[in-house]
Amino acid sequence: MPRKPVADREEILVHPIIIRVNDATYKRLEKLLEESSCKSIGEVARKILTGGRINCFYRDVSLNGPMEELALIRKELKSIGININQQTRYFNAVKSATEKQFHSDRTVELYLKADAKMERLFALISKLAEKWLQKS
Repeated sequence: MPRKPVADREEILVHPIIIRVNDATYKRLEKLLEESSCKSIGEVARKILTGGRINCFYRDVSLNGPMEELALIRKELKSIGININQQTRYFNAVKSATEKQFHSDRTVELYLKADAKMERLFALISKLAEKWLQKS
């Protein structure tokens, strides 16, 4: 499959430049490559030579634990919500008062589970807010 034609002929890279660098420089280029949106070391070098902008992305590894817990809470709340919707459908489908009472009791239990998860969620969010919204 051929490459897509480039609209601007000036943008085509046709002149190869071969350079050699020492280990320290190569490691710095590799580090920039890992942290940036560039796809290759050649692209990093081109941006440095042309004075282009290199966008670097940094991750705060101290947030890995809370973010995983937030994702887990989100998943659990979603499943609790699905269960509440099912219980509501069952409640509306039955005619007898005892069955309605049974389904309403089960729905209350699900709401209590959701409430506990939301309390944990609010605690995590307040910790994150304290960390990221500190006054300067």
